[in-house]
Amino acid sequence: MARLLADRPADTLTLGDMARQLGHSHGAVRNAALTLVRRGEAVQGRAGSEFRANAITAAAARTAVISPPGTHSPRAQAATARTTIPAAATPRQSGPIRRAGGQLYHPRELADLPDVEALNRLRDADVPVLLYGPPGTGKTSLVEAAFPDLLTVAGDGDTTVGDLIGEYTQADSGGYVFQYGPLVTAMTEGRALLIDDATLISPKVLAALYPAMDGRRQIQVKAHKGETIKAEPGFYVVAGHNPGVHGAILTEALASRFSVQIQIGTDYDLALALKIDARVVRVARHLAHQVELGELGWAPQLRELLSYQKTEAVLGTKAALANLVGIAPLEDRDAVAAAVIKTAGVAKVAPLTLGKQLPASAARQPPGSTGSAHRGRSR
Repeated sequence: MARLLADRPADTLTLGDMARQLGHSHGAVRNAALTLVRRGEAVQGRAGSEFRANAITAAAARTAVISPPGTHSPRAQAATARTTIPAAATPRQSGPIRRAGGQLYHPRELADLPDVEALNRLRDADVPVLLYGPPGTGKTSLVEAAFPDLLTVAGDGDTTVGDLIGEYTQADSGGYVFQYGPLVTAMTEGRALLIDDATLISPKVLAALYPAMDGRRQIQVKAHKGETIKAEPGFYVVAGHNPGVHGAILTEALASRFSVQIQIGTDYDLALALKIDARVVRVARHLAHQVELGELGWAPQLRELLSYQKTEAVLGTKAALANLVGIAPLEDRDAVAAAVIKTAGVAKVAPLTLGKQLPASAARQPPGSTGSAHRGRSR
């Protein structure tokens, strides 16, 4: 892999390009490419499936061992090796991980392992995972941190089979061509696929996914000449479910496809470590406890707490607290406001709202302005 990239230093190669030239599966090539990236010996493109050489790729190529095509299956070997090593003996990746978009993810503990390591072990063993919990708790962030090769389907009630498998689109020439969807791409390139908000998707649409997840590991694209698509090693499905969202229904058929189901909640200790106002974190903890008791339907999660921190930096504490109340569901606003008043020590708080119109004299002057326009004119 390193030698191939080093021989074409000016080119950005896709997983498909490299798989064809090396004679290995997409999954095997992906694993090797990501290993080079983790060691700093190659660069991954923003698309996640493109790679190019850097200044030290050539040096890595001189020490690399390249096996003849077809002599081994890296994904299968990794699964065997990693599932036989005791968890305590495995290096723990507990430090922040930079996601594809540049944001940092802070791993949390799962089954005595860092969560990203646990998900990779499950992927190696081909055990699909369903992550469930309130919106904003970091389900998508975890999956993006664990799988740099991730493709995502954002599910909702309007998601169609075509959104998963593909459909015909009009080409520039005027004719129609079949454009494969993310499910087919993930299968043929041996990549991870996140079905986000899977429980908002119609069960009839999700049924198109199931043959790819069971022992068959293949689907039939009826819309495209009945073509059969087989999953390459490395193909893996993970799904997200927000139980409290209207219309989110976890059917028995969907649940049975995910033998591991992991609850995701907000890590309030992490919020404190990220230097979010401790008073607001206490408010969130208090409201979350009320949600657990069934007394309330909403509490700020990590997403809202991070948003609070950014708003406070721009508009100040008073406006940030008002916004925190304003983003709560209407039926929960009074309880959120009461918690803010009690914990933050403010006299009153209401949703962030526009006030009366400012007088013209209070309008912000342009940079460098010293007063009314006529004062700067030449006389």
